[in-house]
Amino acid sequence: MNISLNQIITPEGAFLIGLICIIYLYIRILRRKSAKTRIELSTSPDEIPQSSMTETELDRYSRHILLREIGGQGQSKLRKAKVLVVGAGGLGSPILSYLAAAGVGTIGVIDDDLVSLSNLQRQVLFDEDHLDYPKVFAVKDKIKKLNPFIDILPFNRRLTTLEAELLFIEFDLIVDGSDNFSTRQVVNLACVKLNKPLVSGAISQWEGQVSIFNETKNSACYACIFPIEPADGLAPNCAEGGVMGALPGIIGSVMASEVIKKITGAGVNLTNKLMIFDALNNEFSKINIKKNINCKICKEHYET
Repeated sequence: MNISLNQIITPEGAFLIGLICIIYLYIRILRRKSAKTRIELSTSPDEIPQSSMTETELDRYSRHILLREIGGQGQSKLRKAKVLVVGAGGLGSPILSYLAAAGVGTIGVIDDDLVSLSNLQRQVLFDEDHLDYPKVFAVKDKIKKLNPFIDILPFNRRLTTLEAELLFIEFDLIVDGSDNFSTRQVVNLACVKLNKPLVSGAISQWEGQVSIFNETKNSACYACIFPIEPADGLAPNCAEGGVMGALPGIIGSVMASEVIKKITGAGVNLTNKLMIFDALNNEFSKINIKKNINCKICKEHYET
C-alpha cells in the first residue's frame, strides 16, 4: 500500500494510521498470550509450583519450558541447581553467560586473575572498564544484570588441593574451564573424592575438546585419559600458543549445553566420550573413552 504525505495529514489518513497501530498492538498482545498459553498447555500445574517461580521467571524461561525435554520440571531443576565454574576466562565467559541465562539458581566462580587488555579478544564478559579488575567480581556485575533471579558466588583466589574439597562439597556439579594441567588435576582429584560429576573443556590455538568425567564409578575420570602432563610445547595455553577468538565461545557453549542436559536429564551427554572440534578445518569428531583400570586416582578412591 502506497500512502502519500497528503493522505496522512488528512483526517482519513490519520484514522488509517491509528487503525494500523491498533492492529499492530492487537497482534503483539495475541502473540504474547499465545506463548503463555502454550507454556500452560505444555506444563501440568504440579510441574511448577506457583511459590517457586514468578510470572516474570515463567516468561523469561518460556522457551525452555516449551521444550519437551526440559519443560517445567527441568526448569525447576535448573533453578535449584548449584554449579561451580573453575576459571572465568575464555571458556568461563560463555559458560557463565549461558548458565545464568538458563536460570541455574546458584553459580559459583573461582579465579584469581585480573582482566587484561589481551583478554578482550575472546573473553566476552569483560570490557575496557574492567581492566585490572578481578575477573570474578566483573563476572558478578555482568551476570546479575543478565539475570537478577540467580545467585552468583565469586571466589577471588587460586584453587588449591585443600580448598577444592571444601568448596566442591557445596555444589552439585563442577565445570572446569581452567587453562593449565595442574589445576585440572586438582579439580579432577576433588571430584573423584567427592563423587562430583565434572564437565571438562580445553582449548588451544584452533582446537578444543569437551567431555564429562566421573559421572559414575564406572565412567572415566580426567586422569584416566590424561594421566601425565603433556610435554612442553605439546599443548600450549592461550598465552603461549595463541587462540582463535571465537573458539572459546564454541567450546564453552558446548560445555554449558552439557551442564543443562546433565541437570535436566535431557538427551545424551558426553560421558565416556571426548568431543573434539577443529575450527581450522571446521570438523567435529567424537571418540569413545573408558575408565582406565590402572588409573592411580580411581584405584585409590574407588573399589575396582
